[in-house]
Amino acid sequence: MSDKALLDWSAEADSPVPPASWGRRSAAAPLLPWVFAGLVVALFAGRSLFAPYLTSPALQTWSTIFVAICVQALPFLVLGVLLSAAITALVPPSFWTRALPRRPYAAVPVAGAAGAVLPGCECASVPVASGLMARGVTPAAALAFLLASPAINPVVLVSTAVAFPGRPEMVLARFVASLAVAVLAGWLWLRFGRTEWLRVPRASAERGWRAFLAAMRHDLLHAGGFLVVGGMAAATLNVLVPRSWLAAVAEVGWLSVLVLALLAVVLSICSEADAFVAASLTAFSPTAKLAFLVVGPMVDLKLIALQAGTFGRSFAARFVPLTLALAIVVSAVTGWVLL
Repeated sequence: MSDKALLDWSAEADSPVPPASWGRRSAAAPLLPWVFAGLVVALFAGRSLFAPYLTSPALQTWSTIFVAICVQALPFLVLGVLLSAAITALVPPSFWTRALPRRPYAAVPVAGAAGAVLPGCECASVPVASGLMARGVTPAAALAFLLASPAINPVVLVSTAVAFPGRPEMVLARFVASLAVAVLAGWLWLRFGRTEWLRVPRASAERGWRAFLAAMRHDLLHAGGFLVVGGMAAATLNVLVPRSWLAAVAEVGWLSVLVLALLAVVLSICSEADAFVAASLTAFSPTAKLAFLVVGPMVDLKLIALQAGTFGRSFAARFVPLTLALAIVVSAVTGWVLL
């Protein structure tokens, strides 16, 4: 197309204003996918390559925790990205209007209960919730799914039963408390949340496998970067917080609940494995352990980074404290009733 055609796009009466090709640049070779692929390779190879040079015990601990968090979460992040891309590019918007109740207050508990069928951790739930919003699902319902999915899916419940043998009430308490927090958070956001607080992802008008690949690449690069940021923060706090502090507060009932809730935020353990860590904290009460299990899949450092990067800092600054407060209160009440 000549320069004259580019500038005089209004010369033809039937031409779009401006035409689709006006001002476009030629496609550049994708560089970011190779950067992210190199980061993944570095995560797997870095421990063996650089371990001899990490002479400080604290630095060795930091590198071990950081690599463990990223490697542990990466498969579930990829799973979530695949599901998100499929929802965005392959599932028609009309499907969600039929699958979920039309009334938002009814859609929230249905979406929360739907989280029980998706085996995955919190890293997978963020891109899936993003894809749901992009296809027109009520944000409050998508947020209920985001909170419930990593906490009540079958893999998590089975791992909890294995970690607490002979304690089915712990599995029941985790399921009830986690689903209650997800539904309450969705309802509260539906009632008090504002549109300008939440950056809702836009669905691409393009359909098919090309749109699927484009959405997958975008979500993987975007969420993967914030996963690394959250992993670095979690590793840093794991090294800085002395273990002796935990033993000193284990005997104080209400304080032990708060401490284990905050510890879950700091440790950022994948929800499929956190039950084994909770079971090892023998000095703490069952209610405090329940708080650890409920808070961890909903509020941790890597999840905060993923939410801020996907939905915006304004959203994370409001939704994270709301979820944390609900998780602590509901865990305490549920533990008092069931444990």
